[in-house]
Amino acid sequence: MLSFLKRVRSPGFTLLEVLLVVAIIAILAGIIIIAINPTKQLGDTRNTQRRADVNTIISAVYQFAIDHQGEPPLAITTVDTEICRSDAVICTGMIDLSALVPNYLVAIPFDPSLPATSTSGSGYFIYKNSTENRIVVTAPYAQNTTIQVKR
Repeated sequence: MLSFLKRVRSPGFTLLEVLLVVAIIAILAGIIIIAINPTKQLGDTRNTQRRADVNTIISAVYQFAIDHQGEPPLAITTVDTEICRSDAVICTGMIDLSALVPNYLVAIPFDPSLPATSTSGSGYFIYKNSTENRIVVTAPYAQNTTIQVKR
């Protein structure tokens, strides 16, 4: 007789249970994104490429100097100046290291943050330190660090 007082429990989740699961997933996703930090990872990847490029440029300059009685390319001055890209048409105000291509470099590397076709500069700078008589190559667009190689 009191059958109408019986509660019928239907299978499934309550709204509260669903909201709790969604909140937990959101919290875990936030923690993972903060831990991974994709912006920092991308910056570190670009800086690794910059370090490799700077070392490649300075090694090519020294290989050139070894083959030319210890003289680096004449284009290198004592003023910190941007290196012109291999595919650039106009290199006004930049250091032209085309003498290194193709014997010492396949092409002049360019900074990974620069667009592939929008500039004549490589994003890397070079100069001859007159006090130490050393060649210095820098990557001024490095993220959160200074990349510089001196030999």
